[in-house]
Amino acid sequence: MKILILSQADVENLLPMAECITVMDEALSSLARGEMHQPLRQVVHPPGADGIIAMMPSFRYGADAIFGLKAICVFPKNAETGKDAHQGGVLLFRGDTGEPMAFMNASAITAIRTAAVTAVATRVLSREDASELAIIGAGVQARSHLEAIACVRKLKRARVVSRNPEHAKALAEEMGGRFEFPIESVPSAQEAILGADIIVTVTTSKEPVVQREWLTPGSHINAIGTYSPRAREIDTATMVEATLFVDRRESALNEAGDYLVAAAAGAITPNHIHAELGEVLIGSASGRSSSDEITLFKSLGLAVEDLAAADYVFRKAQREQVGTWVEF
Repeated sequence: MKILILSQADVENLLPMAECITVMDEALSSLARGEMHQPLRQVVHPPGADGIIAMMPSFRYGADAIFGLKAICVFPKNAETGKDAHQGGVLLFRGDTGEPMAFMNASAITAIRTAAVTAVATRVLSREDASELAIIGAGVQARSHLEAIACVRKLKRARVVSRNPEHAKALAEEMGGRFEFPIESVPSAQEAILGADIIVTVTTSKEPVVQREWLTPGSHINAIGTYSPRAREIDTATMVEATLFVDRRESALNEAGDYLVAAAAGAITPNHIHAELGEVLIGSASGRSSSDEITLFKSLGLAVEDLAAADYVFRKAQREQVGTWVEF
């Protein structure tokens, strides 16, 4: 038996953002139709450790049934040394025999598919004329999200802010030549958000970086950065007023600090979740209802997204003869 090994560079070359956006649309739609199995991830945070490890299994039914498993470590301090906070691998297994098929770099899968899901949400939930982008955070995800949002909306300007101003400046300089619209580094989250139509939060903050009074009517927020029940990027007032969409209800109710902190204060209940994004995609739930409505997509990241991205990459690698096959 042989297994295909794909490096970070392999994954990045095989999974262009525009293609991944289509793959994520299909994956979330399949999940909403019950064609994929998605349990809660298991997160292990040893006392005193600098990071966590999460196990994210999933399964796709059908003639081409397949198991997926992402084992991912998250080390927020990695950003200080220029490393991706997400480190790990994605495994694919045959759905009929359980034999392992591929092992590939999870940092690349995570960076691309997370931003691609955000692009799907932005395409579906933001106003069609939305053109002013604010990105809170300046790491790996900020870069991939800039590329992803530009795929689905005609942007006129992007503003970036980071806890470390030099990181925001570096991102603006690095990415500025790749797009027709200007990318500016600004000194505060408030300055970035004021007047923005689309806001993306990709931080490791434990306290809100978005305040309700900064938001423009009709804006859309993608809350991406936090994965802990005790950390949040969005303040309670925004959570209360915004129409809330999630990638998965079960995940949001168990893992999303943005939701859970507001719920613990009695400000919102599970009924405040309007819909899962996949439900909007297949037409079983409504999306934005007015041009003045504030919409919020809380993304936690799903194993089915990793499975779909990895399966797409695996099939493409076979066609293009990319990667390394090893005896296993």
